[in-house]
Amino acid sequence: MGRGKIEIKRIENPTNRQVTYSKRRNGIFKKAQELTVLCDAKVSLIMFSNTGKFHEYISPTTTTKKMFDQYQKSLGVDLWSTHYAKMQESYRKLKEINNKLRKDIRQRMGEDLDDLTFEELRGLEQNMSSSAATVRERKFHVIKTQTDTYKKKVRNLEERHGNILLDFETKYDDPHYGLVDNGDYQSAMALANGASNLYAFRMQQQNLHQGTGGYGSSDLTLA
Repeated sequence: MGRGKIEIKRIENPTNRQVTYSKRRNGIFKKAQELTVLCDAKVSLIMFSNTGKFHEYISPTTTTKKMFDQYQKSLGVDLWSTHYAKMQESYRKLKEINNKLRKDIRQRMGEDLDDLTFEELRGLEQNMSSSAATVRERKFHVIKTQTDTYKKKVRNLEERHGNILLDFETKYDDPHYGLVDNGDYQSAMALANGASNLYAFRMQQQNLHQGTGGYGSSDLTLA
């Protein structure tokens, strides 16, 4: 029995549609190859699937450009000149935008202001003031964030310092830790205090070097 005729309409199932496209694409390419060999014909096929995937077949003795050139010669049209004209127009517009941006940058740097009217100068001044306010607001936000981070680190160190002191005091008062005599206790206390003071000194030096101005030395005083 022969195969039944398939109704030519869009296949709704996307999987079946893709499978049919792949099978028939291969069949068309096979026929194009046979036509090229049997008839010494120049064949060029360009196909795009519904997903935008590109497929091409070109006769071994030619190239796509040669096929386009022969097509233009046969029809008496110039596809490349039209495309070139569009590219030239796009280039002209981009060049105008680039020149305008460069001019805006020079004017914001205080240059190339002679041709501006009073209204244009006032508008430029307002734009620069608005930009400066935005930059200043961002700067203060960065300073506050860094200051809060440093303060948090100092508070954490103070808590650790307090826990160390409490731990030493507890062990010193507890008779189970009688092996810790007064001299060892004083040495441990001095070591803990020295470490905390050294950290505070380094934090103060770092703040002076960075010049953040976010907090004073009183914020770094440890208990």
